[in-house]
Amino acid sequence: MEPGDFRDRRTFPGLEGGTFEILVRLGERLERIPRALLAPILLAVVYLAAGTLPARAILLGAFCLSDWLLLLALPRFRLSDGPANGPALLLAILRAPFAWLPNPWSIPVQMAGTLLLIYGFAIEPNWVELTHQRLLTPRWGSRRILRLLHFGDLHLESVSHRERRLVAIARAAAPDLILISGDFLSYSNVRDRRAWELVRGVLEQLSAPLGVFAVSGTPLVDSEDVLPELFRGTPVQWLRDERVTLRHDSAEFDVIGLSCTHKPFLDSPRLARLAPQPADRLTILLYHTPDLAPDAALLGVDLQLSGHTHGGQVRLPWVGALYPSSLYGKRFEVGRHQLGQMTLSVTRGLGMEGKGAPRVRFLCRPEITLWDISRPGSPDDAGEGG
Repeated sequence: MEPGDFRDRRTFPGLEGGTFEILVRLGERLERIPRALLAPILLAVVYLAAGTLPARAILLGAFCLSDWLLLLALPRFRLSDGPANGPALLLAILRAPFAWLPNPWSIPVQMAGTLLLIYGFAIEPNWVELTHQRLLTPRWGSRRILRLLHFGDLHLESVSHRERRLVAIARAAAPDLILISGDFLSYSNVRDRRAWELVRGVLEQLSAPLGVFAVSGTPLVDSEDVLPELFRGTPVQWLRDERVTLRHDSAEFDVIGLSCTHKPFLDSPRLARLAPQPADRLTILLYHTPDLAPDAALLGVDLQLSGHTHGGQVRLPWVGALYPSSLYGKRFEVGRHQLGQMTLSVTRGLGMEGKGAPRVRFLCRPEITLWDISRPGSPDDAGEGG
């Protein structure tokens, strides 16, 4: 696959002026609406949707108001840190067409909507999944497996079940190496010193024999003057356009950590200066977004570990992500991809963006990935998995 030429683009995913950033700002404005005014606004949506039928309006209004109250209650139970106004208005609009269903279907369908709200906003965002992957490569020079733990997009707002689960998984997996692909804070708390302390509290619990390495994520989230504060006193080593050579058993391999500008035409030349010459041993690229993958494949990288897309957070069957947040559209929205000799892995991430963005996940659970890397014919070689 040939790299795309994005020099003529005016906006980029993750940077100011992009579609998602505009939607987040809209969500912030909606959140400033006083609660005393939001109820009348919801009822106006109900009136427009239900027309002159009072029974239909009462039913729809009850469900819309219950959505709003549920969203307001989630932070109190430490199940979410997200906004309520914007999601409640969106859910009211989504519910409106179903108000016209004939009896007896209307009530069960609206109740199903409430269950989906609870699942998407309270359950799935805290239901962390450990994904196992295997990579067989002749460039791995040892008969002993390299076990690598990768995660990204922590977007920490408060220490919840999600962060505690991360630490528990990292300890139980006992990886040789931990790699983190950026976005430690949320848009809501980039300058919040208490949030910095919470991130440090999570990171200081991570450990691996070969080290814990990280790269910066989106510049708006991982500010270069803040990251040193996040990593202070923790085992995390920040790779800023650096290549480190590590040894595991009898094998040496390289980890390249590249800072992300979200502009491949700026980042690719920097990667080219770090790429192995000659490319005779395993090379792992840690980079926030998948959009550099076509360039990395041409430069001899074996495995690229990225995130940023969150898998879309909301995915539909047969459709996938509603918003992939990638210059390549849905091509690299999530999961494992093969580009020539290079494997690209795009994690669904752990957290969610912050500010006015809904804290929702649907068919897109938070993810931590555990990689077993070995050479073909090794004693533990049981085939390449996914």
